[in-house]
Amino acid sequence: MMKKDQFVYVTYIRTTPEKLWKALTEPEFTRKFWCNTVQESEWKPGSSWKIMAPDGMLTDSGEVLEIEPPRRLVLKWRNEFRPELKAEGYSRLTYQLEREGKSVKLTVIHEIEKEDSKFIEAVSSGWPHILASLKSLLETGEWPREACK
Repeated sequence: MMKKDQFVYVTYIRTTPEKLWKALTEPEFTRKFWCNTVQESEWKPGSSWKIMAPDGMLTDSGEVLEIEPPRRLVLKWRNEFRPELKAEGYSRLTYQLEREGKSVKLTVIHEIEKEDSKFIEAVSSGWPHILASLKSLLETGEWPREACK
């Protein structure tokens, strides 16, 4: 059996599943909390997915594997700009959204079929920052712009 490496993060955001879903999938939202990057996809199973940096550079790419708005999104994901991470191949990202009272429990699971993955190590420091910015944006309307400089 192939061993895998994974990163799991759970946060609670005072919002609705629908607003959180929009924030995760619509370019005008992702640009705000994800360091001015834009995600591009038709958001249908089998459609391509990519993240573009502000300068137009492709940073990550993949495919939509599963999509159940506003509850679950699974992406096939590969880093495109760091050769040592790209060499590890595709990972799998799962967003799970569950309403809990006036909040949404967001679970992010990023995994790859490789032990001691450099990619998972990299996203393990990136995701907490991105998700904290997302939480701030949805709860207060503001996000730490200086965090991306």
